[in-house]
Amino acid sequence: MNINDLNKEYDKMQKKYGSKELNSIYNGGYENKPNVLFIFMNPTGRNNASQKDWKGRRYPWIGSKNIWKLFFNVGLLDKSVYDQIQQKKPRDWNEEFSEIVYDNVKKHKYFITNLGKCTQVDARPLPNTIYQKYLELLYKEIDIIKPKIIITFGNQVSSIFLNENIQVSKCRQKQFKKTIKNIEYEVYPTFYPVGNGMRNIDKTISDVVNILKK
Repeated sequence: MNINDLNKEYDKMQKKYGSKELNSIYNGGYENKPNVLFIFMNPTGRNNASQKDWKGRRYPWIGSKNIWKLFFNVGLLDKSVYDQIQQKKPRDWNEEFSEIVYDNVKKHKYFITNLGKCTQVDARPLPNTIYQKYLELLYKEIDIIKPKIIITFGNQVSSIFLNENIQVSKCRQKQFKKTIKNIEYEVYPTFYPVGNGMRNIDKTISDVVNILKK
């Protein structure tokens, strides 16, 4: 099984839990034992790849600016690519430019995914019950790529993934363990760095830098 074999299941779940006029968003990056896997919440219609006329790979955060500030500041994005991102308007991202960005992600050997792949029209909160329906597929993603460490963003995603109540503010840079298919992974919950979480992006950058140093 490879990572793309899961996409049909994500598309089926989009019809159940996402906006029917939008595509599900998958994942992307370095697929062979990446140095780090980053797990976010779920995509929104602001991602260009969620539009029905999109022909390229459905990567997370296509058309976004702020999240790439995080990756640049922790040393996981080249300045030349970061500068291009900041100069572009969100809808100027096309299939070709998204490949340029994700080629750089692959160069730095990390992988980006969402716990939920169901695209919503906006950043409305989703209940735990929907995220939990995606857990088994996320476990399959992790078993396929086998990351060296995992970083989860936000209290909700971290709590669901680790199956315990996580308050990021009380466990910054703390290591947790998660066993998937008999492999034990190091997991580090961090603040969510976009949307309302932008107020915490400096803390997130500091934490991720220190986690990667370990």
